[in-house]
Amino acid sequence: MVEVKNLTKRYGPHTAVDDITFSVSKGEIVGFLGPNGAGKSTTMNILTGYLSASEGEVTIDGVNILEAPEKVKSQIGYLPENPPTYDEMIVRDYLMFVGRIKNVPKAELKDRVEGGLHTVGIVDVYNRRIGNLSKGYRQRVGLAQALLGDPEILILDEPTAGLDPKQIVEIRELIRELGKDRTVILSSHILPEVSEICRRIMIINNGRIVADGEPSTIGDDLFETRQLVLTVKSDVESARKILESVSGASRIEPLSSTEANTAELLVESAKNVDLRETVFRAFSDKQTPIVGMRLANTTLEEIFLELTSGVKGVIR
Repeated sequence: MVEVKNLTKRYGPHTAVDDITFSVSKGEIVGFLGPNGAGKSTTMNILTGYLSASEGEVTIDGVNILEAPEKVKSQIGYLPENPPTYDEMIVRDYLMFVGRIKNVPKAELKDRVEGGLHTVGIVDVYNRRIGNLSKGYRQRVGLAQALLGDPEILILDEPTAGLDPKQIVEIRELIRELGKDRTVILSSHILPEVSEICRRIMIINNGRIVADGEPSTIGDDLFETRQLVLTVKSDVESARKILESVSGASRIEPLSSTEANTAELLVESAKNVDLRETVFRAFSDKQTPIVGMRLANTTLEEIFLELTSGVKGVIR
């Protein structure tokens, strides 16, 4: 559906996007993550045809965006970080106006606008002035305009920026629903949001893609160890001595326990070594109760910090 090959964008001596290549299949929901200035918005603007690339190419459904821009743009719905609305216009009038710009057939325009109002949940404000709407409703109006041409691809740049928690949940659910029959590419600074909505994540840093994969596996190749967090009815030193007898435990580190009369420790091993059964037997032999045991899964935040700033995760 979307093919990006050797894409580069320069602004004078500054390289905003540096020779990136990726593809997005039909029906995927893909999240772009990266710090400010990483190249996310520039890449998305090139995908929409808003900006031209310095080098490389973008094709949508096999069609080069530079060779047939109108055809390609008709397949894309775009919501920039700041929705392109006119505050003095009534919601319905604005959407009719956008529909005409997008060459929606006159016979279909009214139905398309009404369908968009229902899809994004703004039927109750269709006759109100956009400038009088809340940030959440204006964001929904922006989504409605992106959907007017019935695009196969939605590109959403920070779709929940500035929204309150309730509005974020509502927009998140709406994006999930829209992604059932469309390809969606979105950027966000809210890491849990991306991991909840997206089936695939690309992390961009300094204009280059530094990670690409599913939320649950994207960090698998990043860390070389497996970590186990253990809570036992014991003091720290006694628990440490038991763990020192466990073959394969490469690092043992006390953690702050939140339960009275317990010790919490981190036990590290090679990535392909699962210590849980061995640890259980070691404490059972010493008649020391284990009250909690869990693998310390690497969070998306830890992965993001590791790849974009070199900051190690809190546990690691």
